[in-house]
Amino acid sequence: KLVYFGAALSALAAALAVTAGIGSAAPERSADTKLSLVAYSTPREAYAKLIDDFRDTTAGRDTSFEQSYGASGEQARAVIAGLRADIVAFSLEPDMTSLVKAKLVAPTWKKNRFEGMVSRSVVVFAVRKGNPKNIRTWNDLIKPDVDVVTPNVQTSGGAKWNVMAAYGAQRKIGKSHVQAVKYLEKLYDHVVSQDKSAREALQTFMAGRGDVLLAYENEAIFAQKRNQPLDFVIPKATITIENPIAVTKTSGNKTTANAFLRFLRTKPAQLVFGENGYRPVLRSAAKSFGFPVPKLQFSIKYLGGWAKVDKRFFDPRNGIVTKIQRRRGG
Repeated sequence: KLVYFGAALSALAAALAVTAGIGSAAPERSADTKLSLVAYSTPREAYAKLIDDFRDTTAGRDTSFEQSYGASGEQARAVIAGLRADIVAFSLEPDMTSLVKAKLVAPTWKKNRFEGMVSRSVVVFAVRKGNPKNIRTWNDLIKPDVDVVTPNVQTSGGAKWNVMAAYGAQRKIGKSHVQAVKYLEKLYDHVVSQDKSAREALQTFMAGRGDVLLAYENEAIFAQKRNQPLDFVIPKATITIENPIAVTKTSGNKTTANAFLRFLRTKPAQLVFGENGYRPVLRSAAKSFGFPVPKLQFSIKYLGGWAKVDKRFFDPRNGIVTKIQRRRGG
């Protein structure tokens, strides 16, 4: 049975975000400055290391952190609802845009050489060990005996990346818009679980649900490093995932918060992201890893950019995917 999440999430967003994972501060020591990091679900382990490393720098000395992790869309709504945040790190740009509209993040958040991003990834197929159903292509996902796990687009940024990877892959191989939407309809016929976040979707898959998980590459690497029995396939056509980060306008510690953002884009910090399965945004750090480049890899700009895509596909009333879910009882 498909698992969907309704409009009640908005009212509960702040509470959900808190229970989704406020982490403990870094190891105890004298701390004069406290920063609150509100982030999407998957980079928890990377930030644990990065926070420790930052606190060993001159700029980060005597700084402690509160950390909250959860589904990207829920986290954004929680901050709008009042969850304290000095730094927000989301799965995708529309969640940051919602904070700009709420006047919680400056419109200039992208005005830097990294265009506001701190890490990258790609959408992959996580499969059972040995890939028993020989899943290699997007068409393999809609075969009669294949069950698909993906997060829910109403809460998860990763879910939106998955959908746009699927749609964009069809366009990349020459299919029309109508044909690509038909593919999405067929794909959703095979979806058996839609969890709240990318991390929860991974947990569902590892518990035995489904034959393939649409996932961040970094999540598949995360699972493998923890000896989970899965393999993953990078399809020939897939999307570049870009993860944004910003300091909030309401932060009472902007100097230290901005120092943390600068630190995250240094080579040592970018190497930590790489070690955790993310593709560094700093070119010199990216060279240290052998991340493959899919033949037909594309960005969200290929599909018109997030401002256009988010409304066209995910509008709560008339979005293409919203209508597909509604027809399937969501």
